[in-house]
Amino acid sequence: MIFGKTVTVTIQDTDRYGRTVGRIYANTLDVNAEMIRRGAAWVYRKYAKDKTLYPLEAQAKQDKRGLWNLPDSERIPPWEWRHPKNGTTPSPDTPQTTTPNQSGGGLICGDKRVCRQMTSCDEARFYLQHCGVSSLDGNHDGTPCSKLCR
Repeated sequence: MIFGKTVTVTIQDTDRYGRTVGRIYANTLDVNAEMIRRGAAWVYRKYAKDKTLYPLEAQAKQDKRGLWNLPDSERIPPWEWRHPKNGTTPSPDTPQTTTPNQSGGGLICGDKRVCRQMTSCDEARFYLQHCGVSSLDGNHDGTPCSKLCR
């Protein structure tokens, strides 16, 4: 939508890290609203001041557009992905795969957040129970990654 185009940013706020929160426009196109309409973004409730964004998100969800077409277990709001329940924050230094811990036998929490990243049911259970990745249990039955853990 904006590649190679001149955009205008209307600053609305500054987040707790000092980053600018704003609306982006490419000519008359409200890029924020269009991304939400397409299902390419979530409404960030903490900073959303424009209430017209909520119906756009609801419609995208109803129509299963973009991220709303993913299974529940693979839909993780960015604010949850950045701050998993176990208190750790994923970083670029976090290994992409689950690796043996120092004792040689167990698993350690990495940055995996969705079922398609899991290599086994045991790994999915570990992430659910020990890493706080509750999104792996999309139907809340206590079993992660239903297709993997049949």
